[in-house]
Amino acid sequence: MPSGVPVATVGIDNAKNAAYLTLRILKLKGGEFKLLKKGKVKDIYDLGGGKLLFEFTNRVSAFDVPLPDEIPFKGEVLCRFSEFWFKTLNVPNHMIDVIKPNKMIVKKLALIPIECIVRGYLYGSLYERVSSGQINLSTKVLAEKLPEPYFDPTTKFEEKDRPITKDEIINKGWLNENEYEWIKNKTIEIYEFMAKKADEAGFILADLKLEFGRNEKGEIILADSIGPDEFRLWVKDKYKPGEIQESFDKEPVRRWLIEVGYKKLLDEARKTGKPIPKPPNLPSSLIEEVANRYITAFEKITGEKFR
Repeated sequence: MPSGVPVATVGIDNAKNAAYLTLRILKLKGGEFKLLKKGKVKDIYDLGGGKLLFEFTNRVSAFDVPLPDEIPFKGEVLCRFSEFWFKTLNVPNHMIDVIKPNKMIVKKLALIPIECIVRGYLYGSLYERVSSGQINLSTKVLAEKLPEPYFDPTTKFEEKDRPITKDEIINKGWLNENEYEWIKNKTIEIYEFMAKKADEAGFILADLKLEFGRNEKGEIILADSIGPDEFRLWVKDKYKPGEIQESFDKEPVRRWLIEVGYKKLLDEARKTGKPIPKPPNLPSSLIEEVANRYITAFEKITGEKFR
């Protein structure tokens, strides 16, 4: 680890404090806590005392656009998957406690406005940029494994996330050079650990998005959530380079939106500055399929029964 990078070594409050917070959660229905943000997939409340409540919902988004439908059980899967990874990874993180089925108490952080993406395979927007000549990689085939994990950070808090360079991140003052290198290396390290766990469960972890923040001491710790909304998960036995892969994440939703032409309309609107077009309703069969895939991925990777 580069010298001079503050990294937290102490994470979770004691059980007594967590239990007290759990009791306070029951008052949520009375509107005691302030809603800080209604996000695309989760709502965030301020509990006071430097703590937040994440409420994972069944909402779904694609291409940075909220969709009109919900995926049953999605919020619970995301919450429980995040709990599993935060407990399994040997990395300081913001999780304090979980209130089943879909709420998590976390430490309030100053988020670093970067989505730390690492890609193990040529897919999604990385494939599009390689195909269009925006970047040059030795790998050119769709879904082919990259020679080594590729760190591909993007912006956060913009209408549409965009790739961002190391120099831009440093020049904006979000990270210094040592911090950037630490986050890059830590993101890749986490990806490789999670990819091994996925492989043992019969999956390929194609890519992963992580977020980090600073606590009150300025220490950098892992933040946000880690689930099928933050990674692509392919079926190992059905993997074929050069083809669209069978995914146990929200990729089927993205593929359907491409097939019906919505992605093309969205890209044209963004390019010309027109209003974002209203997304279509998802077919009920697709909703059911995605819900089942989220649950299956959770059970196979964690070894836990969902119900």
